[in-house]
This record gives sequence, structure tokens and C-alpha cells, in this order.
Amino acid sequence: MKRRGDARTDPDRALLSRARRVIAVQTAAAITVSLLVLGVLALVVVVHSQNAAATTLLRQTVASADDVDDPPPDVWIFVQEADGAIDATEDAPDGLPDRGALDRVRAGAPTATSYIDGRAGGFLTLTRQRGTRTVQVVMSRHEQHEERERLFGALVAGELVGLLIAVLSAALLARRATAPLAEALARQRQFVADASHELRTPLTQLHTRAQLLQMDLRSGADLADVTTDVDHLVTGTRHLGEVVEDLLLSTQLGRRDDARELVDLGVVAAAVIAEQANRAREQEVELTLRPGAGGPSLVLGHRAALRRVLTALVDNALSHTPAGGQVTIELGTDRTMVTVVVRDDGTGFDPADTERLFARFARGGHADHRRFGLGLALTREVVTGHGGTIEAWSRPGQGAAFTIGLPQVDTPDATEPRT
Repeated sequence: MKRRGDARTDPDRALLSRARRVIAVQTAAAITVSLLVLGVLALVVVVHSQNAAATTLLRQTVASADDVDDPPPDVWIFVQEADGAIDATEDAPDGLPDRGALDRVRAGAPTATSYIDGRAGGFLTLTRQRGTRTVQVVMSRHEQHEERERLFGALVAGELVGLLIAVLSAALLARRATAPLAEALARQRQFVADASHELRTPLTQLHTRAQLLQMDLRSGADLADVTTDVDHLVTGTRHLGEVVEDLLLSTQLGRRDDARELVDLGVVAAAVIAEQANRAREQEVELTLRPGAGGPSLVLGHRAALRRVLTALVDNALSHTPAGGQVTIELGTDRTMVTVVVRDDGTGFDPADTERLFARFARGGHADHRRFGLGLALTREVVTGHGGTIEAWSRPGQGAAFTIGLPQVDTPDATEPRT
């Protein structure tokens, strides 16, 4: 039985496989054709050089031949006298000379060049009239033929080896070329899943509250009732905005971004405290910041992402702390790390859920059906993306604490950029 996760990724795998095959085939074909063209050009150059060398040798021999003795290797000389008698070099191959070429030159042609089939490579002839004699020089193309065959064999072997290398290289290049596509498809799938999962509930709640507000306005309800519905609607839009921020942040975590800056976590924590102060007062929860004693808590990272981390942790703490409770952000530093602890004395959670609550869309185990959503999952992704760690501690009814550790930047003279 196919698992649902596998079924969901099958279209992506098929698309990636098809893209890799197309890239691999096109790359291998381009390399193979290039090698083939180079081989053909090399063969053409060699053949042209052989023909030029053979023609030069024949011309030099026919111009300097006074007799048929001592010709160059693989060359034979034939001299036809005015009476038609032919004197030939010893051991001349059968079928020589080319009598048709001799007749054409004797009939008035200045020279005659011909090719005679024979043993491997055949023979090339050059015939010229010298005084009353007709001289024909015949050259064997056997050595040149063998040289071309050796070159052709080397080119074929090189082409096969090149084809193998091209296929392997193309497969490797195709895999590397489609790696960003695979990541993009995975992130697209993840974003669609996250969006559909996270936006469904807040949108439904907003629609319901908007309908209630519409009903109250049409029925002439009391201003207090309308105000309550408006407050709920505003709260719902705030929650929806936080979900959208989480979703957008989730699409950016894996991108390479070299534009990091020095961030003072004390400044970021103070901004989060100020942002959540009204909500804490409404819930009658004390929200405080306890800065460290070691000066600025400087880290290298993305200010917006780190601020979203602290916002998510404080939001989580406020959501599970009853009236009269306390939520604190505690900062600390040592030689290499900056620590941030978000602590509350609220309802807490089952220790068995410590790892589960960092998973996307996780729910509590046992009798706790709390839904953790994206916030804590993205918190861990951001922290680990900054080279840090995050740990959770809790006991039911005794509150919870989330401890973040990030590498400290040892720049005591650095100034914190403006927020």
C-alpha cells in the first residue's frame, strides 16, 4: 500500500526524473556531437595532408627520374620509349603501369593523374611527357591507408570513451542542475500544505465572527455586543496575520542570504515586550524582561527572523498563562553563547511532548489535544539555521521554559544598528 506522503511526492519525482533525463540526454548529445565533429575534422586534415604529400612526392620523382632504378620506398617508375617499349622498376606490382594514362599523355595531354585499385589503399599515378619518353610514377597508398585506419580506430575508441564520459558527466550535471528545482518543488509543496492547513481554521473563525457581527448590526444589537464581536474580529485578524508571517518565514529559511547583521538580542527582546504589553495587561499577566549583566547580547543573524522567534515564544507563553501569572524573557551570556530563556508559570505541557511540539502541526499526546501549529516548528528551524539550539522544559501545572542558545559575536566595540 502506497503511503500518502509518497503519493504526494510522486509527481515531483516524475518531474525531476524527466528533467534529469532531458538534461542528461541533451548534454551527452552535445558532448558526443562535439567529439564527432572534432574527429571528422582530424580525419579530413590527415587525409588532406596525405594527399598533398603524395602529390608532392610524385611530382618530384617524375621530374627527377632519369631511369627506373632506386625510386623512393613504395614508388615505381615506368618509362615508355618512342617505339612503345616500357622499362619498369623491378618488383613492380601486377596490373601496372596505367596504360590508359600513358596513351593520354602520348596523345598530347600535359600530365595525367589517376587512381588504380589494388591492395589495401590502391595506387596513385602521375604521368608526364619528358622529351620523347613518357614517364609514369606509381605510388602505393598502403601505408597511408593503414595510417588512416589506425587514426579511424583511435577516433572510434575515443568517441566511445568520450560517450561514456559524456553520459556520466551529463548524469552528474543533470542531478546538480535539478537540485535547486527539487528544493523549490519541496518548498512549494510544503508551503501549500502549510498554508492550507494553517489558514483553514482562522479564516473560518473570521468568517463566522464577521457573520455574527453582520447579524448583530442588522438586528440592532446593543453597542456592547457589537463591540465584543469587533474585538473578537480584531483578535482573529491578528492571529491570521501571525499565521501568514509564519508561512512567509517558512519559505525563506532555506534561502542563502549573506546579508546578515549584528543583532542585539536585548534590543529585540525589549521590542517584543513592548509589542505584547497590551495583550499581557488585558490577560492580567506580568510580562517582564531580565537583561543579562554582561553587556550587549550580540549575535550574527537576521533581525526579523529572530524577532519572530521571540514573538512566537512569548505568544505561546501568554496563550497558556492564566490571569495573575508571569512571563519573563531572561538574557544571559558566557564566553561563546548568548542564551535567551522565555519562562512562564502557566499550565505547562506533558514532558512526553517535548520533541513533538517542535513538529509541524503536531498535537499533544495523551489527554492533551493542544495543537502546536507552525510557530514552534519554525522557531527551531530559525534557531538551528543560525547555528544555535533550542530546548524546552515543562511540568503540567508548573509552567514551561524555552531556552535558546546562539553563538555570540565577540565585538565589544560594535554598535547595534537602529531598529
